Amino acid sequence: MTAAGRPPRGLPERLPEGERLLWQGAPDWRMLARQAFHVRGLAIYFGVIVAYCLGSSVLGGTPPAEAALSAAKLAGVALVPIALVVAYAWAVGRATVYSVTNRRVVLQLGLALPVTINLPFSKIDSAALSLRANGFGDISLLLNAGDKLAYLVLWPHARPWRLKRPEPMFRSVPDAGRVGQLLARALAASADMPVPATPEPRPVHAAGSQQPVAA
Repeated sequence: MTAAGRPPRGLPERLPEGERLLWQGAPDWRMLARQAFHVRGLAIYFGVIVAYCLGSSVLGGTPPAEAALSAAKLAGVALVPIALVVAYAWAVGRATVYSVTNRRVVLQLGLALPVTINLPFSKIDSAALSLRANGFGDISLLLNAGDKLAYLVLWPHARPWRLKRPEPMFRSVPDAGRVGQLLARALAASADMPVPATPEPRPVHAAGSQQPVAA
């Protein structure tokens, strides 16, 4: 326990004897804003609207100075939802802790109402890695058919569009290739399988394109 009598951050309680913490991490809020909340697409959307309004005003005979002022006001209004999305991504990144031990995966999620999700390795059927060229990536966990979690409880820490059989996900984590290898080895060791000599994962650029890291 900590000095205040609380469990270590990210874990529901002190680890029992024989269980070791292998890795802890969190989403990078900048990547989370881009990949999970699509803040770039939102900015482009509002940018197109502002440009269209500016062009329409000028072509309609509005003096350029007046048209520019109206466009600036509209841009200021558009910055509000963009700022809210960025702030939410920052808050999610601060509130989230992903943990891997030699026996389970733990996800601490939630802002106002924190939730801790324990996933013993026996409940994990396989894991898949989606790695980007900058080293950040997502690691999704396919659970056994009988073990299900609510998609809304997991979001945004869930593989997109897997609504029928939600897959918990380490989202936008740095050095995701190394984390994927660590998890693969831990899962293999837990199942008494030969520990795989996993090659360095190749970056994948397409969203949703994943490669297995363990089965």
